[in-house]
Amino acid sequence: MFPIYYETVTQTDSGFVNFMGIQFNNTALYTYALSFSFLIVAFISPVLSGIADYVGNKKSYMKFFCYFGSLSVMALYFFDGIDTLWIGIMFSILASIGFWGSLVFYNAYLPEVAYSDQQDHVSAIGFIYGYIGSVLLLIFNLSMVIKPEWYGITDPGMVPRISFLTVGLWWMGFAQVTFSILPENSQNNKPRTNFIFKGFQELKKVLNELKDQPVLLNFLTAFFLFSVGVQSIILLATIYGKKEIGLSTSSLIITIIVIQLVGVAGAYLFSHLSKLIGNITTLKITIIIWTLASLSAYYLDKNDPDVQIKFYIISGFIGLVLGAIQTLSRSTYSKLLPEETEDPTTYFSFFAVTEKVAIVWGTFIFGLAISITDSMRLSILLLCLFFVASFIVLSFMKKTKYVR
Repeated sequence: MFPIYYETVTQTDSGFVNFMGIQFNNTALYTYALSFSFLIVAFISPVLSGIADYVGNKKSYMKFFCYFGSLSVMALYFFDGIDTLWIGIMFSILASIGFWGSLVFYNAYLPEVAYSDQQDHVSAIGFIYGYIGSVLLLIFNLSMVIKPEWYGITDPGMVPRISFLTVGLWWMGFAQVTFSILPENSQNNKPRTNFIFKGFQELKKVLNELKDQPVLLNFLTAFFLFSVGVQSIILLATIYGKKEIGLSTSSLIITIIVIQLVGVAGAYLFSHLSKLIGNITTLKITIIIWTLASLSAYYLDKNDPDVQIKFYIISGFIGLVLGAIQTLSRSTYSKLLPEETEDPTTYFSFFAVTEKVAIVWGTFIFGLAISITDSMRLSILLLCLFFVASFIVLSFMKKTKYVR
């Protein structure tokens, strides 16, 4: 909802907005804000996860970032036009930090709740539940967009702002299920007074261990490359649909719902496919589909009478591989971790940092290309190059006991 709303309220005749005394292309400013938020998460994740591993309280950190993020989302209610642009930028950054910061600790629970041979399935189920939950809330928000009178809303501009409130409450509310069930300290680590310095020591130890694990480093390299493309497209697809294709708000929300629903099937389908042909081959198939879908989006023409249908079809293919590449990435990485490791959270911080740095690169490149060309199409082509590079790197990856 936010990228669509942001693009609508910040659109000017010149296409530029003033932020902190500097003129920015409105879309480029949003991509730079995303880059900044992920840069912060990338910087703090290793330290926080190292601390959490040592003192055994990663659930507490997950709670903090969850509440921090959900309250920041709700604060976007006060972003009611270009005059309050600073609210939109600031709280979108804080909400992003809250969400991605919490996922560092959330992902680190995977090896604690599932054995290696269960992790593909459990990871897929996690994404499937997530897609179902987001679809339910999106349908409710879409009903407000299409029929605001059902809810007594007379100002259409209030609909997305109310949606921000529902997202924050939904996020905070359903998180209570997770917090009530996950263990607090399954490794029985004892808190120490020097835990901050121990966090840095744990981080350094894992860094040294990674040097002796070429297969894991190979996978992280490929993961970085395809994450540049995947995460940038996820974050900016609705803006592309609105600005380059000219789709309406309701059409874009339907597109997101299509992606989420197909994502459920995709996560389930590719999870089973990985059992038959292996994680790496399955990941390479998803990368090929991502590349073809991105190229197809590049060639869409807003003057084509069938452009909306074509956009839906492309979105369906993206949805098919969105859940697949996310769940397989997480479970493959988990399988590659040293069996004797006592630092799963610190290891998963590297996974998180790799992804966040990739997003910094992707969103920054996207914004820079927009600033130079005043178009998003060149950015799509640049992202395709990262998909191709990741495919090449995966082709050189060696098989292991659990990953083939």
